[in-house]
Amino acid sequence: MVFDRSERPRLPRAIKILVAGGFGAGKTTMVGAVSETRPLRTEEILTDRSVGVDDLSSVEAKRTTTVAMDFGRITLNDEYVLYLFGTPGQERFWFVWDELAEGALGAVILADTRRLADCFPSVDYFERRGTPFVVAVNCFEGAPSYDLPEVRLALQLNPSIPIVMCDARKRDSSREVLITLVKHSARLRAEPVG
Repeated sequence: MVFDRSERPRLPRAIKILVAGGFGAGKTTMVGAVSETRPLRTEEILTDRSVGVDDLSSVEAKRTTTVAMDFGRITLNDEYVLYLFGTPGQERFWFVWDELAEGALGAVILADTRRLADCFPSVDYFERRGTPFVVAVNCFEGAPSYDLPEVRLALQLNPSIPIVMCDARKRDSSREVLITLVKHSARLRAEPVG
C-alpha cells in the first residue's frame, strides 16, 4: 500500500519550555499543575547528607528535591505541543541545565519572595544564553509581598522582561505564565536583528 504524502498524519511541532528558579520555588509544582499527563519527576528525599549543602532557610518543610528534571506535556492543538522541563534548583545539579536548555523556546523563572536572591543564577544563565524568559513571582502563603516594580528592581531586570504574579499550584495561573512567555518569545523573534 502506498500512501500519498497528504494522507500521512502530521506530527505536532514540539515547543520546549524550561521552568527554572531557586531551590523550593515551586518548579515541580508548576509542571505538575499544568501537565495534561502525569509528570515525570526525578525527586529524591532530602537526607542528612544535604545538611550544609542545601540551604533550607525559609523552606524548612521541604522534604524532597529534584535531582535531574521534571517533565510535563500540554497539547495545544493538532499543530503544537508544549514540553515542559523543570530544572533542579540547587547549584550541585546545575550541570544538567545546558542539556535541558538546548532548543528551548524560552524559560519561566519562578521567584520566591522568601528567597529572592535565589533567582539571580537563573536570570544570569538565561541572559548569557540569550534565551527569552519571564519571571513569575510564586505567591506562597505567609511570604513577604512586594509590588512587581520592587521585584524588578531587586532582580535588576530589564524593563522589557515580563514579570507576573502566579500561584504555581493552580493550572489557570500557571497557564497564564506560559502564555506570557510564548508571547514574549514571539515578540522577540519578530524584532529586527541589529
